[in-house]
Amino acid sequence: MLNTTDNWLSRDNVPPPEFQPSPAVSLAEVIAFIRRRLLIISLTCLATLGVAILYLVTAVPTFTARAQLIVDSKATPGDAAAVATIVESQIGIMKSESIASAVIDKLGLAEDPEFATGQGSTVLSVSRLLGWSRPETKASAARYAVESFERRLSAKRIGSTYLVEITFDSKDPDRAAQILNAVAEKYITYQMDRGGSLQDETWVKDRLSGLSTQASAAQKAFEEYRRDRKDTADSAATIDKLAAAAETSKNAYDNFRHMLRKMEATRQQSAPVFAASLVTQALPPLRVSSPKPKIVLGISIVAGVLLGIAIGVLRDLLGRGSLTTGREPRLSAQDGRIERPGPDTVRSDDQSELSAKTRPVRLTGSG
Repeated sequence: MLNTTDNWLSRDNVPPPEFQPSPAVSLAEVIAFIRRRLLIISLTCLATLGVAILYLVTAVPTFTARAQLIVDSKATPGDAAAVATIVESQIGIMKSESIASAVIDKLGLAEDPEFATGQGSTVLSVSRLLGWSRPETKASAARYAVESFERRLSAKRIGSTYLVEITFDSKDPDRAAQILNAVAEKYITYQMDRGGSLQDETWVKDRLSGLSTQASAAQKAFEEYRRDRKDTADSAATIDKLAAAAETSKNAYDNFRHMLRKMEATRQQSAPVFAASLVTQALPPLRVSSPKPKIVLGISIVAGVLLGIAIGVLRDLLGRGSLTTGREPRLSAQDGRIERPGPDTVRSDDQSELSAKTRPVRLTGSG
């Protein structure tokens, strides 16, 4: 074991060196490093810039259409949390699979190559050959279209209001606006159907008209037969049947009207009514939403500079490590002395002083 303290004290009472933290990197060293590694940094920036330009050339541009809807609740509003829950529920309806399926069926998006991701896909073709997926059918094509549709559609609440902004991404700006307007139309139609009568209005009118006609016909037949009847046992039995039929038809008509009024009153008392309307219609976007050239080029330049600096620092560390390895202290095999390398250049007027003060450090055993 080396007794370094005794060795330093035996050298003309010279105290051991004090270990101090290395000073921070100065501005002059930074400038020197940049000048020394400017070529590496420049080449790295050019490389990342070239990759970014290649990406911008090959990337498919995407256009985003925007529209705004207002979801106005006619029910008595509660606290802010209740209002937020109501609006978020309506956003969930806008992004639901039922709305997506209705729009896809209306515009025929299942046959559109942009949405039918399962058609012509090399990966899916290989997976089918290997038996990893089922053969493509009309139902699976519709499912692919719905999944692609849901990824492109987004909706968010604007602040703490009842306004909701919906967006849709597509390669075609006109197609994006058309689809988004169809989504708003389907949602408003859904709310109108839900906020109106519980039954279809045409069906209700037809049903009421049919029951009323049946009741009138039965009552008319009963009255005519009773007026022209003969005093026989058969005629009395027929009159009873016609009277029962007329009464049954009238009761069916009255019961149907009573049921509709009761269901309508129950619905108005239990469920809030929403009046959704389109505030801003979707128009074809004029600019590409992604990729954005300025952001891509800026990120590539910053990444190139950082990568170039990292490569330059790594090269400096590797070069410094090789120099340090070549100047390590050597242990003399004759008398166990450690020979320390002197400076690379020594002035002539200091050579005698250095030779007088420099003494070998001996190895002494501890204990």
